[in-house]
Amino acid sequence: MDTDVLIVGAGPTGLALGIDLARQGVDALVVEKAEALFPGSRGKGIQPRTMEVFDDLGVLDAIRAAGGDYPVGMIWQDGERVGEHRMFDSAGTSEESPYGEPWMVPQWRTQEVLFARLEELGGEVAFGREVVGLDQDDAGVTVRFATGPDLRARYLVAADGGRSAVRRALGIGMTGETVDPNPLLVADVRISGLDRDNWHVFPPRGEGDGFLAICPLAGTDVFQVVAQFPEGTEVDLSLDGIRKVVAARSHLAPEDVTELRWASDFRPRAALADRFRSGHVFLAGDAAHVHSPAGGQGLNTSVQDAYNLGWKLGAVLRAGAPAALLDTYEEERRPIAAHMLGLSTSVHRGETRRGEATRQLGLGYRDSSLTEETRAAGGQVRAGDRAPDGKLGDVRLFDAFRGPHWTLVAVGVETPRELPESVHVVSGEEQPSYGRGLFLVRPDGYVGWAGETPVGLQEYVAAGF
Repeated sequence: MDTDVLIVGAGPTGLALGIDLARQGVDALVVEKAEALFPGSRGKGIQPRTMEVFDDLGVLDAIRAAGGDYPVGMIWQDGERVGEHRMFDSAGTSEESPYGEPWMVPQWRTQEVLFARLEELGGEVAFGREVVGLDQDDAGVTVRFATGPDLRARYLVAADGGRSAVRRALGIGMTGETVDPNPLLVADVRISGLDRDNWHVFPPRGEGDGFLAICPLAGTDVFQVVAQFPEGTEVDLSLDGIRKVVAARSHLAPEDVTELRWASDFRPRAALADRFRSGHVFLAGDAAHVHSPAGGQGLNTSVQDAYNLGWKLGAVLRAGAPAALLDTYEEERRPIAAHMLGLSTSVHRGETRRGEATRQLGLGYRDSSLTEETRAAGGQVRAGDRAPDGKLGDVRLFDAFRGPHWTLVAVGVETPRELPESVHVVSGEEQPSYGRGLFLVRPDGYVGWAGETPVGLQEYVAAGF
């Protein structure tokens, strides 16, 4: 084998997975068909749950330094400010949820942060490697490229976007719908004569016109321009084309748009892959689910795909866990992706506010075959739920969870004497978010097993999960 895991695509999904595998000592390689990292802002919102993931992966400080809070929206009409618009329902932080609001980081910068962390851990990205085909057998996957030698891997993860070459090679279909037939322009530009304190919104001026939004990208001197066009429009992605749109829909002059860094156009749609796995190949991120950008769910759902799959691949490849553990990736992530697609579409159509649901803190795996709740009544935190932060004795729980290991949280209950060294234990007499009991927290921060006593815990651990 050339590598244990071959990851196709160096976007946020592939890089996050590469980091998770590298810190577990798994031999993995990321390949990317482009010659460099993606240059555009596209997915710019990091949701609170993803901030928790980034905390665990060791990139939180860099992500914080690279971005900033979302600005308040400002509605313009005829060159005048006519009122503020709150893009999100506000939510404060708490001991159990230390990251309350979305954090803005342009996608290109997020990828730079993840790439730097991957290299720090000894991982690498091979650029200029475009996948053109693959073959599977009982032992693994052989991948063919447009240039360069074939590569052999035990497992392949397709993180190569909505037009995934790997998904097409596998013949896996996608089921979906057009969310909005009106094309959208997204561009990163430099603009003079516009403050960076607000997200500037210019509603349509007349029937048949589309909106214009100009958002200052935190941590940069660049603005993201988003403009909607009538169905059937061929969007001009040139600097002159963008200047015309901005001048026609706002009080700005064409020459106020001083530089174009990146531009793209697309038709918002929602689509879900029929399967997330075929043999030794897994689909993750946009290769598995394509979202409307509204609500900032696509990148975040994608990173959490990687976070779910990473510890499972590591457990099978390095810790001797049964290969059946990998079956739970699709079992757990496909329903989540379907749910988040519905949420993204609802936000796009103005049916749902950006708020508690879009922060992704309430997602979990209560119905998973990996989840075992042994208490009759349970409590506020049940098996399958995200394990909250907080203090237990003198220990901060997120500090205890950090790293690719299992953690037993014991609140007011004696801990078992015999547990594998890979299970870290933190105990104390009181934890208000959890209540009394034992909570075995998975490497991805979800409670796998919960009980009032240790009865059944040893059997759960012995199953290899």
